[in-house]
Amino acid sequence: MRPLFTLLALGIPLLFSPPARAQDPPKQEFRDRRLGKPVTLDDYFPFAPPASRDEWLKRRRQVREQVLVANGLWPMLPKTPLNPVVHGKINRDEYTIEKVYFASLPGYYVCGNLYRPKGKTGKLPAVLCPHGHWNDGRLHKAADAEVERQMKQGAEKTAEGARYLLQARCAQLARMGCVVFFYDMVGYADSEQIPHRKGFTDAEAELRLQSFMGLQTWNSIRALDFLLSLPDVDPDRVGVTGASGGGTQTFILGAIDDRPAAAFPAVMVSTAMQGGCVCENCSHLRVGTGNVELAGLFAPRPLGMSGANDWTIKIETKGLPELKKLYALYGAEDKVMAKCFPQFGHNYNQVSREVMYNFFNVYLKLGQPAPVVERPFVRVSPKELSVFDKKHPLPADAVDAQGVRKYLTEVAEQQMAIPKEGDKQGWAEIRRILATALRVMVHDTLPAVSEVEDRKETPADEKDGVLVRKMLLSRKGKGEAVPAIGMCTRQFDGTVVVWVHPDGVASLWRDGKLVPAVQRILDKKAGILAIDAFLTGATASEKSRPVNPNYAGLTFGYNRTLLAERVHDVLTAVAFAKGFEKTKKVHLAGFGKAGPWVLLARGLCGDAVERTAADMNRFRFDKVEKTTDEMMLPGALKYGGLGPLASLCSPHELFVQQHGGTSSGRWLRGAYAATVAADALRRETDQVSAESVVDWLLR
Repeated sequence: MRPLFTLLALGIPLLFSPPARAQDPPKQEFRDRRLGKPVTLDDYFPFAPPASRDEWLKRRRQVREQVLVANGLWPMLPKTPLNPVVHGKINRDEYTIEKVYFASLPGYYVCGNLYRPKGKTGKLPAVLCPHGHWNDGRLHKAADAEVERQMKQGAEKTAEGARYLLQARCAQLARMGCVVFFYDMVGYADSEQIPHRKGFTDAEAELRLQSFMGLQTWNSIRALDFLLSLPDVDPDRVGVTGASGGGTQTFILGAIDDRPAAAFPAVMVSTAMQGGCVCENCSHLRVGTGNVELAGLFAPRPLGMSGANDWTIKIETKGLPELKKLYALYGAEDKVMAKCFPQFGHNYNQVSREVMYNFFNVYLKLGQPAPVVERPFVRVSPKELSVFDKKHPLPADAVDAQGVRKYLTEVAEQQMAIPKEGDKQGWAEIRRILATALRVMVHDTLPAVSEVEDRKETPADEKDGVLVRKMLLSRKGKGEAVPAIGMCTRQFDGTVVVWVHPDGVASLWRDGKLVPAVQRILDKKAGILAIDAFLTGATASEKSRPVNPNYAGLTFGYNRTLLAERVHDVLTAVAFAKGFEKTKKVHLAGFGKAGPWVLLARGLCGDAVERTAADMNRFRFDKVEKTTDEMMLPGALKYGGLGPLASLCSPHELFVQQHGGTSSGRWLRGAYAATVAADALRRETDQVSAESVVDWLLR
């Protein structure tokens, strides 16, 4: 525990300083690391394996939930009827090819080709095949010059394989006895309802976690549903493999779905570039994690990878060793492998495909003589593989991006409907959903006392019996520098009020004197810990991180939002206050536009805070119109807005003012009634004085 003097003061001139300097910003001895460049998809993303299996299982659950929330799949979408149409069988020597389309969502169709081996009976192994960003996707046909180049360098052994490398994979797997479903990415080949990279880039899409990647991830889940619905597929022997963007789809599906038995993401898993397309990025996805760890969520199921002369070139030395350590926690170190071919550029050529065939031969128990070598095949023209024709046109109910978004919004509203009064089970479930969503959207939890520090460690000053100390708070090892001030009298009774204001610690003074509410706290023998939350007070003049103007998911997929950083700082302050030697209880107060920051933080504090008073400031997330807005929080509208998120404050005592709207009121009343704590909630429609807030906190 910290001694009492560690409590006091952080980043403003001493109490009772001359009026002219009372609100001067402090000289910063440490620069907050968050003021530097934001993380991008091209940074370094190492993975540190946990020390124990139990530690990993906890981390695995958290990261898996992060992936689900990021993709707009927390809670999971309802699985509506696929209504698959399978037609146009094409015969080849050892297999057939059929054309398929089904509805992954009402009015949105996934297209692909189904390869089936001939002469096989019983339950057969199966492989799901997403593709990457090849021209025309599933219908890709390489130009003559590319065919010649691939043959010359030894990447391909046949002209058919070089020209139709994506067909080659499916044909060979079918010859090996697998049922193969090869499906389109959004905006490729037959799936033209929504153009690739368009339709999900505005502020409302972010606020509802409706993204291009989320739609593709859902399509992968539904493609797996379709594959497993076939009577000839063995559900225990299903593999997934794709390269490049298809590799991303492969390991993301494996991260959130337990059904695949083996996976082979090609030329994608690395500690370097994480995926360059909007279909591989979405807000929240890689904050605090990266592709190696995301691929590791597949453990202990067999995982194979390939690398090339691209961002995956170091996979055998950066990524694979760490994954082997992870798999060793399960006694399954031999079930993860990677092979890099640095002589080739970014690819899924025959050399790397044959690594995949042999990997699946073992782990899908295909029973083929080893080593498996890809055999020549008879190509099918893109026109013949195309799904829609005069007899099978795109269904009349097909929707565009707006139609998909409308449906997703309606589903979210149904899933997040306020439970009925007295429905304790319903409230418990909605709280479970909200608590996980809030943790992911803020990317934080309340830290342990041992995880926070004062980087400045200056001694306290005393004037007329008031102890004041300036501090710079940080999570240990994170390089943060949150100016803060702590103060109390020698009659300190163990109560600390964490004071959060949009003007930061400067709000404690007016004209060189303590404001009446602060003086009242001290008179009541309580202490104060006030902070300059990120980019307020002493750092208000600093520039916030730039947000990618084309797609905010490329920023918020790797970095906290400004709002989340401020919530993070409030949590740091609460933990720091808890660590004072004589602290008995902590109260939390949020004023003006800082009120919503405090409410979100309170939802993550558990029993660490006794009472909370917050100005809701009549704020509504549906008023956020730009991704650069300081209150942007991707997902906030998906989960109902501030009212539902604030309901996580229950059952602890809460006083809200300017709650602005019947919806927020219903959520708060319902949440507190459900936890048998209705008398712990006080609401005021209008603004009340800071002194009244203090009187309620310290009553």
